Amino acid sequence: MEDDGKKTLDGKVSRRDFTALSVAAGLTAASSASAAMVVTETDVTIKTQDGICDAAFIRPAAGKHPGVLIWTDIFGLRPTFREMGKRLAAEGYSVLVPNPFYRTQKAPVIEDARKFDFSAPADQAKMKLWTTPINAAGAIERDAAAHIAFLDAQKEVDTAKKIGTQGYCMGGPLVFRTAAAVPNRVGAGATFHGGGLVTDQPDSPHLLIPKMKSHMLIAIAASDDSKQPDAKDKLKAAFASAKIPAEIEVYAGTIHGWCVRDMPLQNGKPIYSHPDAERAWGRLTALYKANLA
Repeated sequence: MEDDGKKTLDGKVSRRDFTALSVAAGLTAASSASAAMVVTETDVTIKTQDGICDAAFIRPAAGKHPGVLIWTDIFGLRPTFREMGKRLAAEGYSVLVPNPFYRTQKAPVIEDARKFDFSAPADQAKMKLWTTPINAAGAIERDAAAHIAFLDAQKEVDTAKKIGTQGYCMGGPLVFRTAAAVPNRVGAGATFHGGGLVTDQPDSPHLLIPKMKSHMLIAIAASDDSKQPDAKDKLKAAFASAKIPAEIEVYAGTIHGWCVRDMPLQNGKPIYSHPDAERAWGRLTALYKANLA
């Protein structure tokens, strides 16, 4: 079946294939040890219980590799996260980056986060429109199961190896929900400046820790820690009680969002911190190499 001259995956999926060599500048020592692979990126759609989710599937051009599910921040699937997926794929992973807001509209909901104004009522209204549906009970758990099933159905994914999942800001809690919803497949999870990992509500993400079977990496922004200094301690206690291996670290001097390159300015200063983002990336790749082998 052809769609505007573009090959399809299964009669339902629109494809946009291209091959590129992904050599990211400033790779950490941990990730530069192996040569970057040629990667292929494809736009795909995934049938979930709630509709059709558009996503980017990025993987090495040859072979089978561990699958990784990336949950974006509140600005969704956009060029910055596609580049992140390419970088990870070049290190030997088959990566799915879904549009978490597919119930509202196709990606991108915004092309460049630097153009978003958190103080503008119009932008606030847009954000509420994007995010409201994913907060419904069970929505992310249903999506996680569908996304992992998609990965497991791809010939480029080595199903003998565990799945990894990582999330940024809003995506942090989604990592927890994924690891708890599909514990037998998820072998490693990582959150970077995850928002709301510990709350006083009965559905707080940290209460899901006993359902997990994955090794976890929790990288906390210093600005988040200053607002909720007890969160890291509650996370450490919960992981220890559940006997779930977890690395929990506050990145000194960082602002919420520091790992994402296109974050808007905050009080005229950049949020993104390249040195800290690279250090966090090194910890991520070490986590995956140890637990998705």
